[in-house]
Amino acid sequence: MFNFFSYKPLKKYSQTIKRINYFYEKIKKYDDLSLRKQTQKLKNSIKEKDISLNELLPEAFATAKEAIKRATGLTLFDVQVLGGIILHNGNIAEMKTGEGKTIVAILPAYLNALTNKGIHIITVNDYLANRDSELATKVFNYLNLRVGLITPNIHYMDRKKQYECDITYITNSELGFDYLRDNMSIEKNEIVQRKFNYAIIDEVDSILIDEARTPLIISGATEINSSKYLKAEKVSEQLLNKLDYEVDEKAKNIILTEEGIVKCESFFNIKNLYNINNEWIKYIINALKAKELFLQNREYIIKNDEIVIVDEFTGRIMEGRRWSDGLHQAIEAKEKIDIQSENKTLAAITYQNLFLLYKKLSGMTGTAKTEEAEFSKIYKLQVIEVPTNKECKRKDLSDLVYKSEYSKWKAIANECFDMYRIGRPTLIGTTSIEKSELLATILDKLDIQYNLLNAKPENLTKEAKIITQAGQRYKITISTNMAGRGTDIILGGNPEIISKIIIKSYIVKEYNINKKNFEYKNEDIYKSDNINELLKQINISFLKKNILIQHIDKHIENIFNNKEISNLKNNEENKKLYNTYQEILNQYKKICENERNNVLKLGGLYVIGTERHESRRIDNQLRGRSGRQGDKGSSRFFLSLQDNLFRVFGGEKIEKLMDTLSIDNDTPIESIILSQSLNSAQKKVESYFYDIRKQLFEYDEVINNQRQAIYTERQKILESLFTRDCIIEYGENTIEEMLIIYNKHNKSQKKETLEKIFKLLNISNYFYINELIEMNSIEIQFFLYEQFRITYDLRESYLEHIRPGLLRKLEKYYLLQQIDQAWQEHLEKMSLLKEYIGWRSYGQQDPLIEYKNEAFNLFINMVTSIRQTVIYLVMRSRLIINT
Repeated sequence: MFNFFSYKPLKKYSQTIKRINYFYEKIKKYDDLSLRKQTQKLKNSIKEKDISLNELLPEAFATAKEAIKRATGLTLFDVQVLGGIILHNGNIAEMKTGEGKTIVAILPAYLNALTNKGIHIITVNDYLANRDSELATKVFNYLNLRVGLITPNIHYMDRKKQYECDITYITNSELGFDYLRDNMSIEKNEIVQRKFNYAIIDEVDSILIDEARTPLIISGATEINSSKYLKAEKVSEQLLNKLDYEVDEKAKNIILTEEGIVKCESFFNIKNLYNINNEWIKYIINALKAKELFLQNREYIIKNDEIVIVDEFTGRIMEGRRWSDGLHQAIEAKEKIDIQSENKTLAAITYQNLFLLYKKLSGMTGTAKTEEAEFSKIYKLQVIEVPTNKECKRKDLSDLVYKSEYSKWKAIANECFDMYRIGRPTLIGTTSIEKSELLATILDKLDIQYNLLNAKPENLTKEAKIITQAGQRYKITISTNMAGRGTDIILGGNPEIISKIIIKSYIVKEYNINKKNFEYKNEDIYKSDNINELLKQINISFLKKNILIQHIDKHIENIFNNKEISNLKNNEENKKLYNTYQEILNQYKKICENERNNVLKLGGLYVIGTERHESRRIDNQLRGRSGRQGDKGSSRFFLSLQDNLFRVFGGEKIEKLMDTLSIDNDTPIESIILSQSLNSAQKKVESYFYDIRKQLFEYDEVINNQRQAIYTERQKILESLFTRDCIIEYGENTIEEMLIIYNKHNKSQKKETLEKIFKLLNISNYFYINELIEMNSIEIQFFLYEQFRITYDLRESYLEHIRPGLLRKLEKYYLLQQIDQAWQEHLEKMSLLKEYIGWRSYGQQDPLIEYKNEAFNLFINMVTSIRQTVIYLVMRSRLIINT
């Protein structure tokens, strides 16, 4: 009764779920061929009978449900089917960790793929895109549909093929960059994407909320001036915090004091640091940000003598990404690394406007309810909670708050020691690499064995193995943020992955394979004599003879998955390895089940949070690692008054209270009021960042309308076989615009204006000018139109005589070149406009309205400039033809 609202969606769709199960009972009796024919049958229903997708939903979902059963052996629960219905209806399905979100996406993807318009399933990283596409391929092989996968390094022709598949798996960044590249292409066949139809976003909160703070930018290198960054870095070392500058941690900004300004002016020998012609202030502020706000092993790591950004939400490294506006160069100067050139924006789009291009959008995550208002206002998406298949038994214990950070880490270490002693698996979530390594050092002193998972490359390679073992007894796992890891922590261990690790580590040892692909040492996880005997049956010497060493790992995976066995050489040996794997897997299923029961007796997985994150969602994602599928579990956060959240959002009152009550450093406060105040602080942070994203969206909405206009025009030119009409239109528009100026002038100025028009349009009949001045504006307009067309016809016949088709190529080249060049310059102007428009508020003007007005004027000027430049180039450019 008390969970009525949680279960309301289930009640609403109960009839639909009954119909799905009715069809499922019929379809599960089909043979594989009949199941494959279902897809064509359903497609024909749409084409010939004009049946809507909603009417087809029960039969299509039942078909996909049976394909999932045959491909994976899993039968979907009703709550998973409910999740699929919610996704099809263009909503966000909030499904807790371990409820099988990945497989749920297959249901609406199949139904919507029947329209042949393409479906995108978007994930947060390449690992998940690769893993999920492999699972989907197994399922859709039964349904005669093609699954595509976009990875960073594939050629554009291969990308095109992947996008043409029925369902395409892709990361959010690859999708955005492909969209921007398509709108920068100079040939029609270079465009890889189809029109955006329907997208299902995995970890939707991570992509549409966390990633939405920064736009996607395609950049081109500009000239570098490293000396300015080095000088700014030198002055930043001499400036003192609180005396020369103040750090605003909340806004992540630096404000120079009067003393700091005087020091900087003295250092650079300048009179006014804020003079419009002086650019030093930008370099100084970036150097101070690099010094105070961007720290190694927190915001970035150094890898191969390069600064690599660490994603604050997922704890993963972001290869190839760079901070903009000179910040990355300032950090390179601080770390004494070669300074790379600054980038110039060639094209940009925010995630908000990218995803709003889809006709239908949906998403799934374990934590979206806290950002419900933002999803509704910006994306028009409703968040619907899907009840868990089994009741969640996890206990979320109240926070423990210590006076000092030292006491907090000591308490965490003691808690880990206690858990290790009794054998209870424990996952500790930290907010940075630095903190994860600090705890690792403490546990080393206590002689506690642990696994460390953070953005350092040496740890990332072992990620799957670490997560697999995290649910076993006596396992202590330290990890940076757990969002988007994509791998569930299974109590007792994951038998499939353990079996693969055991076999691969045996192969590495027995055959002395020392390759990067094999990141396996000799493992003894639950190994028994029986398993040792089975391992001795393995022989891969044939693989060493017939396959390149670096491809062995992939081929062994194919054998494990019973894939391509018949195509590989020495088929008997392949079958033998596959059968051995199956036997070992069966053994581990029993071992892991027994181990799982032992872990449950200890209370299940224990999750420790070492700091509250800026967003409640990230905390909930960490908690959600425990208590999956009705398992027991518990979670607790250990905090200190020196944590960022307390420092930035006011921990002084609590500190005074602790002093008043004479509470010592080692005694924690545990109270509901304190937890509520923390939640309140997090809400303030969430609200603050929502305002940033909202402002970014509102400002980008202005440029988005301009972007759509420019990209539509570009598309029209790319697809046009006869660009002459476009040039004629540009010419006539140019004549109209110049005649508006002409009509405002007196007689002497009119003659000068007409001469300019004649010169621009390359019209040689100057003796008409005196007669034209006596005509009215309509007559002049038609005369100029006629003269322009005659002149253009003459130029065309001349160029066609030199080389047939030359003018058409010139037209397209000049049109695209000028649009791209003008758009890039326009983006720079818009960026500068956005920076200084805020000052208008001091004049009692709304900055957003002023920005819209100024942006409109800039856009009109850009369009006018494009037209005039293209006409000038086409009409007056001199061509040198090599014969």
